[in-house]
Amino acid sequence: MKRNILLNPGPATTTDTVKQAQVVPDICPREQEFVEIMKQIRTDLVRIVHGDLEEYTSVLFCGSGTISMDVCLNSLLPEGKKILVVNNGAYSSRAVEICEYYGLPFIDLKFPIDARPSLEVIERTLKENEDIALVYTTHNETGTGILNPVREIGALVHQYHAVFVVDTTSTYAMRPINIKEDNIDFCMASAQKGLMAMTGVSFVVGKRSIIEQSKDYPKRSYYCNLYLQYDYFEKHGEMHFTPPVQTVYAMRQALKEYFVEGEQKKWKRHTRVFEALHQGLEELGFHDVIKREWQTGLVITVKYPDDPNWSFSAIHDYCYERGFTIYPGKINNTETFRLCALGAIDETDIKEFFKVFQAGLESMKVEVPVFYREEK
Repeated sequence: MKRNILLNPGPATTTDTVKQAQVVPDICPREQEFVEIMKQIRTDLVRIVHGDLEEYTSVLFCGSGTISMDVCLNSLLPEGKKILVVNNGAYSSRAVEICEYYGLPFIDLKFPIDARPSLEVIERTLKENEDIALVYTTHNETGTGILNPVREIGALVHQYHAVFVVDTTSTYAMRPINIKEDNIDFCMASAQKGLMAMTGVSFVVGKRSIIEQSKDYPKRSYYCNLYLQYDYFEKHGEMHFTPPVQTVYAMRQALKEYFVEGEQKKWKRHTRVFEALHQGLEELGFHDVIKREWQTGLVITVKYPDDPNWSFSAIHDYCYERGFTIYPGKINNTETFRLCALGAIDETDIKEFFKVFQAGLESMKVEVPVFYREEK
């Protein structure tokens, strides 16, 4: 099978064994055999973030990572209370859009897209708004690669007696997370990123007690209600509605492979890839947008060079035709592209990528090392 190297922020490069795990005999997902698979998956998802299974649980949904954002925001807000969105990028801005569409009361606490949130400002906002019941932010702002200080934010959130929800879609099963020590009440992800499985399943990991409390909160969605899905899992061991069967089998295989590799060994591999990406970019003269010390270790946002022959679409197509995928940036006022350290890849793949990438630049007659006007 042809192996493509995906340097986009997901879906990630998968192993052949995960791909092949989807080819199984047909089965009705209401059979006990499939229920047992779902039960083990739910347990494993909590184990990855070191959650106590008595205190934490996982709830699966069909869809991309955005469905988990939708689920948490619409399901976990009590009547008469408010959401605080700590917003420093495209994906926390998506949470704002969800709040707007549901008509939820919220505060959009904006910070610069290329900076980390101010703990002082967050605390002041919590202090001045006693009706905040839920605080939402991202762990890794995937549009830029900034690592937000979730442990510190979570400590403030709990000091002011609110629930802390963190979008860990692009860190879960890669950068180590301890849900309790990191002061997280709910985190979320989707199968196609850190788990290196297939698109189609997303999940929320969080506190059972808060989910139980949410039974009495306003019902704002049917399909995307967290308590409704949780309750069905608890009573029947399966999704309320039809799951993506083959995708679940791939997810089961990916979880097996996660635990075989191990949390620390896997994170070291992603770190090797990240360092190899940085080294290759530096050798070619490219500039980061985000301070190195603020980066998550998974996403690099790279500024376009000022060479008139540079074309992102041209270099993208050149790389794609040779088995490598690169991805556009997500900063409105700066032209950027992104290279990511997700997936079943290692530093040898990155060395091969830069051979192709440099050849592409030379074919476009882009000066190497690349230049920026401020350096001229």
